[in-house]
Amino acid sequence: MTTAFDPIDLGGSRLRNRIVMAPMTRSRAYGPGLSPTASTATYYAQRASAGLIVTEGTQPSAGGQGYPDTPGLHSAEQAAGWRRVTDAVHEAGGRIFAQLMHTGRIGHRSLLPDGLRPVSPSAVRPKGSVYTAQGPREFEEPQELTEEGIARAVEEHAAAARNAVAAGFDGVEVHAANGYLAHQFLAPNANLRTDGWGGSPERRARFAVELVTAVAEAIGAERTGLRISPGNPLGDIDEPDPEPAYTALLRALEPVGPGYLHIVETGERSLTLELRKRFAGALILNARTQGRLSGPEELALVEDGTADLVSYGALFLANPDLPERLRAGGPFNTPDRATYYGGDDRGYTDYPALETRRQPQP
Repeated sequence: MTTAFDPIDLGGSRLRNRIVMAPMTRSRAYGPGLSPTASTATYYAQRASAGLIVTEGTQPSAGGQGYPDTPGLHSAEQAAGWRRVTDAVHEAGGRIFAQLMHTGRIGHRSLLPDGLRPVSPSAVRPKGSVYTAQGPREFEEPQELTEEGIARAVEEHAAAARNAVAAGFDGVEVHAANGYLAHQFLAPNANLRTDGWGGSPERRARFAVELVTAVAEAIGAERTGLRISPGNPLGDIDEPDPEPAYTALLRALEPVGPGYLHIVETGERSLTLELRKRFAGALILNARTQGRLSGPEELALVEDGTADLVSYGALFLANPDLPERLRAGGPFNTPDRATYYGGDDRGYTDYPALETRRQPQP
């Protein structure tokens, strides 16, 4: 029987186990030009016992930023900052993919360079607000992307993927989940277009297909992953019947052959199983849980064949040695929500590993 602690080949790399650190925004890109810092390298290296680390969402362009102090992969100084991270992870024996995340309409012009504003497939203002340097600000009406703007966004993802590989990443995950730009194209309430980018499920899936295709052509399909979250309401998304668009997405990606599909499960398991049947590559599952964090219970998803790998978010944030703790059944550090976004190293690099925890106190 295959277990989550068995190795697996993914993206041309041999992973030590099937436990994945999920991407988590931390808003600590305090280096030059929104680049990672030495603390970022420490944070990821501490978690290198994961089979695979997927980084926090990293904007492929200056216009793709939706939150304060999130890192990019579109400049030389950002790539140099990420090189320190990848070197540290590799030295610790880990593997790491960069997640490319364009937030689209989720953001505010105060977070962007002068003259830029949030974009989306259609000029539909989402409900809610975003945190900025001036405090919470209501989302604003986004600018509808033109054909030229769409083509530019696709090329920006490809260029950022090339930057990622040059910075030492083992691969790239395209973010088409959680209410951000590619998800906005997939969702019928955010995408009101009637041209070749909207209307039918196939046309709504086209933007995500183009992103994955461009990244795969830039760095190789085996080093390209895709993250989706069918039916996820984050970012004021409404997908009452997600299956047609996501099956169309996977059907269109068959000739491309991306290395993995990463599903954030927010709906019924039946849709996850249907998408698994339709995807030839590896499946990473961030499983839906009710009223608790993912934990040792989710290891069984590899054993029963539901997924090839399982990803953990907040539990990995608070437990740098999570695979060891999962194997032992605990104990687990409790994540401090007050330190999730921004701040210093508290709640970032100071969570103790088991060895430290077991040492007698003076």
